[in-house]
Amino acid sequence: MSDLDRRAFGRSAAVAAGTLSALSASARAAGSNERVRLGIIGVGNRGDQLLSAFLPHKDCEIVSVCDVFEPYLVPAQTKVGGKATLVSDYRRMLDAKDIDAIIIATPDHWHALQFIEACRAGKHVYVEKPTSLTIGEGKRMVEVAKETKRITQVGFMRRSSAFIQEAVELIRGGAIGKVTSAKCTFRRNEMPMGIGNPADGMPPPGLNWDSWLGPAPKVPFNENRCLYKFRWFGAYSGGQVTNQGAHYIDVIQWALGQDAPKGCFAAGGKYAVDDNRDIPDTMEAVWQYDSALVTYSQYNANGASTNLRGTDMEFRGTTGTLYLQDGFGWEIVPESNRTESVPALSPIDRAGNTKQGRATKLVGKPRGNKGASSTEAHARNFLDAIRKGTPTTCPIEVGHRSTSATILAKMALACGRYLAWDAAAEQVVGDDDANKLLNYEYRAPYQLG
Repeated sequence: MSDLDRRAFGRSAAVAAGTLSALSASARAAGSNERVRLGIIGVGNRGDQLLSAFLPHKDCEIVSVCDVFEPYLVPAQTKVGGKATLVSDYRRMLDAKDIDAIIIATPDHWHALQFIEACRAGKHVYVEKPTSLTIGEGKRMVEVAKETKRITQVGFMRRSSAFIQEAVELIRGGAIGKVTSAKCTFRRNEMPMGIGNPADGMPPPGLNWDSWLGPAPKVPFNENRCLYKFRWFGAYSGGQVTNQGAHYIDVIQWALGQDAPKGCFAAGGKYAVDDNRDIPDTMEAVWQYDSALVTYSQYNANGASTNLRGTDMEFRGTTGTLYLQDGFGWEIVPESNRTESVPALSPIDRAGNTKQGRATKLVGKPRGNKGASSTEAHARNFLDAIRKGTPTTCPIEVGHRSTSATILAKMALACGRYLAWDAAAEQVVGDDDANKLLNYEYRAPYQLG
């Protein structure tokens, strides 16, 4: 590995390697000639996609499927070969001695409970992003994973994608100079009706609504609150900033070589879309890092492009801008740097001013590469970690830090002010009211282990 490689990947690899160094031989579930036996909790939209990502790997087997919506179970069982055990209570899966690892693809408000219980049951865990609903939950997930010495992977699949790794290596290696600004955008015009505005009613046949709610407050059933659309409600999700934004912030922190901001401010609201969501349709979040400003823009009442290439991420460096998007790849557009200082404009030296103003030269050459992320590759990385003891590309420590930045933005929006962040203590500095949002009271009888 070159020095550049070490610089680019040393930080995240060090975290992962530190976790793995604590693992005893017994923590690795499968030998080189055995199949990793998997159980999956949640087989809705994302869970079904994860089945597709794991199935091509012939050294693993899906042996148990869990969901609280009965109509999802048999199709998932059929997809994985027809023999998987079907359960509606995930605790039965955790009790099974022949399951090596658990895949968690439930709504965000369930992640922490199921992750912690799976670790304590001796299972390795692949958990979808965002890691948790609150920062306090994520912190506890990290503690329990370390305590139980489990192998973990958070579903930030871009970490296992070659073209993203290449872009991160270029940025950290100085290919666009000093990066002072990174921007990310989620834009989708959802006008005028958005997700709709259905009345409360009865759950559909086969849905255990109380179990779906779990630790969340008890409320009447509404079809928009579950089965994918839960992401538009703050009791179950951080909204699009933790759903889509977390993917982008994970890559941005990785590329900047930083794992936490110094603070955050956010503004936005539900300004245009006519539906029953309680998250914004328009939002801006700004994070202050040690040497760069990072912004997230959410436009759900307009879908126009926000930069030269229409990508969802851009990194502005002193010698170039790198545009990055899944399916697009990356592209570097070089900057022009000055060969003389900026002129002092003068009414008696217009010719000299013009000459000085044009005293620039192009730095570098345009270049780029196509690429798309692969959840299949991320699944492969998790399986290799279990079988071979190699690091995962996004262990819970890393995924938690990326998720935390986006939850901090949700907190800043709720508070309506800038929140200074102490990353070591995982606390908002000097703001007791904001710190109350680091956790929430679970509905009885649920408790965070």
